[in-house]
Amino acid sequence: MLCGLSLFLGFPGLVWVQISVPPQSSPHTEPHQCHTCRGLVDSFNKGLERTIRDNFGGGNTAWEEEKLSKYKDSETRLVEVLEGVCSKSDFECHRLLELSEELVESWWFHKQQEAPDLFQWLCSDSLKLCCPSGTFGPSCLPCPGGAERPCGGYGHCEGEGTRGGSGHCDCQAGYGGEACGQCGLGYFEAERNASHLVCSACFGPCARCSGPEESHCLQCKKGWALHHLKCVDIDECGTERASCGADQFCVNTEGSYECRDCAKACLGCMGAGPGRCKKCSPGYQQVGSKCLDVDECETAVCQGENQQCENTEGSYRCICADGYKQMEGICVKEQIPESAGFFSEMTEDELVVLQQMFFGVIICALATLAAKGDLVFTAIFIGAVAAMTGYWLSERSDRVLEGFIKGR
Repeated sequence: MLCGLSLFLGFPGLVWVQISVPPQSSPHTEPHQCHTCRGLVDSFNKGLERTIRDNFGGGNTAWEEEKLSKYKDSETRLVEVLEGVCSKSDFECHRLLELSEELVESWWFHKQQEAPDLFQWLCSDSLKLCCPSGTFGPSCLPCPGGAERPCGGYGHCEGEGTRGGSGHCDCQAGYGGEACGQCGLGYFEAERNASHLVCSACFGPCARCSGPEESHCLQCKKGWALHHLKCVDIDECGTERASCGADQFCVNTEGSYECRDCAKACLGCMGAGPGRCKKCSPGYQQVGSKCLDVDECETAVCQGENQQCENTEGSYRCICADGYKQMEGICVKEQIPESAGFFSEMTEDELVVLQQMFFGVIICALATLAAKGDLVFTAIFIGAVAAMTGYWLSERSDRVLEGFIKGR
């Protein structure tokens, strides 16, 4: 049955290895294996709920249950439940199911009555992947503070409920100590009894305190000094505790300090802006109490032909004069292209059309003159001119007209 079930669950090519003794835990068992086992059992229980009203589905349920036993305890139901226990992508679940399938079958047919809790029987007692709540590690030792109330109820015991972890308490904010039974740094005991501890925050800069007020400080946080039970900010900039760079200045903050860059005009400074310089940077000069930019362009600094000077902050640059451009390191005069004639960009086809229009207009004019003003010939003349003009204004002539409008 087990080999057939392995194939049924989608493990083609795998050889079933019979488990005669449940696998023992190793010192390096990962905690997530317990979580995988718990998930497998939870999924198995959901499958039981899903199939609670099912039957063999053969059409004669009464005969089938008389001959094949009850469906609810049958091998058929077990197979149907196990089929949906693991999702296709959950490799860890499939691996664990492969290892524990014979145990699940044994529980299904022989152990349900004496061990109704499949999780306890499979994950804790048989596979030894999990521990009872409040315990951890290979030997299921109690967490700090005891298994009944691990970490005093104010933290999380690392590895709790698994055969792994260190059992170290990760305390909530405000709590500390091995079993989270003390108030942490910056908190004081607001209330305590045999089973209850309330820790409240000290006044801002206090590291230890006897109460919430500013004057209840017993120890100060870094950057503060205790003075008459109050924490006073230390000015690191004034006590030379700060370590800023040569081109930076110090700014005191509450409990600390900041290093900020000097102005560009300064070589070393005592504060922000060009008026707090120790010395002026190259390209700047002392004017009164400030270091201001030197305008190098006031002197003839650009010696190249057709060059002009452009002042910049702390320096200058030489650029080509108007009407000149940089080419191979020298400034040469820009060549202004000659304006093109009206017909320069016309294609040969457009020229032919223009010629035809020109001769057509002449012929019509002559015909009108020959008719001595006869209305019929006049109408023909006007029609011919209109037709040729419409052709000239077609898409083929857009570019020419655009050039004409632009004055080409």
